[in-house]
Amino acid sequence: MEEKLSSVAKNFTPSSIQELSHLVQRCNAINLAEGFPDFPAPLQIKNAAVSAINSDFNQYRHVQGICDHLATTMKKLHDLDVNPLTDIAICCGQTEAFAAAIFAVIDPGDEVVLFDPSYETYVYVALDPPQWTLCPGKLLKSFTGRTKAIVLNSPHNPTGKVFSKEELEVIAEACCRWDCLAITDEVYEHITFDDKKHISLASLPGMQKRTIITSSLSKTFSVTGWRIGWVIAPAFAASAIRNIHIKITDSAPAPFQEAALTALTSPP
Repeated sequence: MEEKLSSVAKNFTPSSIQELSHLVQRCNAINLAEGFPDFPAPLQIKNAAVSAINSDFNQYRHVQGICDHLATTMKKLHDLDVNPLTDIAICCGQTEAFAAAIFAVIDPGDEVVLFDPSYETYVYVALDPPQWTLCPGKLLKSFTGRTKAIVLNSPHNPTGKVFSKEELEVIAEACCRWDCLAITDEVYEHITFDDKKHISLASLPGMQKRTIITSSLSKTFSVTGWRIGWVIAPAFAASAIRNIHIKITDSAPAPFQEAALTALTSPP
């Protein structure tokens, strides 16, 4: 009965990261495959999750306080004005947020520009080793009349690279010149090295209206299994992504949303 599978399902292969992680668990080995922190989640947010479960926050739920806090944070860190009622969608982790963003804006035949190396979900303008710098010429040559969006992962997985302001300006110029969207993966926004500072592409001139930011609680607070992520985007995109999210999963885990609010509003 395999012929009954859709063409999409037939083309999907198992995740190499998941396969290696399962092997690690069976062999009690050190896991170098999967990107999760090696420190425990803070006690106060674990207690907040337990409290939410015991308080029966166990049904479909939307915790607006998360959106309110994210809007405040975006203003503080990136000087971006975000409407918490219209410009944010809570999803089941950054992976669903990213998938919903793609479903919302990409049609068959559209082209999407990506950087290599990349996390396995993303498949490439090559970054130049050893510092993984962006070559403006390579980037500009990758755009065509069919290019709909560019995907930017910064801070970058797997290299740890933080794209510089100069590199972001090159990307922003290309997006504006070709009238493209940008979909960003910013899950490592608070985990950087060598005193590098993360700059959101949306904060550059002309980019907030064309940038879909995806991020999550997972890496910062060491709760990759809780699946709490979000999209911050112009209202037209956030609304479409929210509708797709509701059709696929309905809501992110309710008690972990409550715990996420505790995490986001706790002192550093």
